[in-house]
Amino acid sequence: MRIQIRPSAPAGRRSQAGFTLIEILLVIVIILLLAGALVVFVLPQQEGAEKNTTRLMLSNVSTALDTYRLNLGHYPTEQEGGLNALLTKPTFENERQGEKWQGPYLKPGTRLDDPWGFALRYEVVDRSQASDGAKSALPYKLFSVGPDGQPDTDDDIKMATESDTSGASGASAPAK
Repeated sequence: MRIQIRPSAPAGRRSQAGFTLIEILLVIVIILLLAGALVVFVLPQQEGAEKNTTRLMLSNVSTALDTYRLNLGHYPTEQEGGLNALLTKPTFENERQGEKWQGPYLKPGTRLDDPWGFALRYEVVDRSQASDGAKSALPYKLFSVGPDGQPDTDDDIKMATESDTSGASGASAPAK
């Protein structure tokens, strides 16, 4: 049996392990390009998703409001707690009225806030003072103030009325 021993490489020719400065800078540039693409393409998608989530939430609350009206004969008033009357039983002066409440009308734990942290707005419309064109509209206003938190701006997300959608009920008006 013979064992061969190879001589090691000369001291000046040993390869050194590690990265050069150019390689490290190249990796940093690639990471920054990927992060820039993420900002440009993903963030606008998130804003659209928040608006769609708000539209779905308004639709669910609208359905709950309609169910409340079917059970009690009217939409919840401010004295009954507004939208909170959909989650917790309000105190009624008439006991027979209280027996008709069959809630909660929304899933327990439902938050009545939009994705931006603002409370949904709900107002019962007085139809006795409404003009003839508004008689086909919903008997309440249900909307989100949108990302800016200011009411009556272009980014508000509202429940559409039948006249807004040309007969397509239950949909919401697109935010601009």
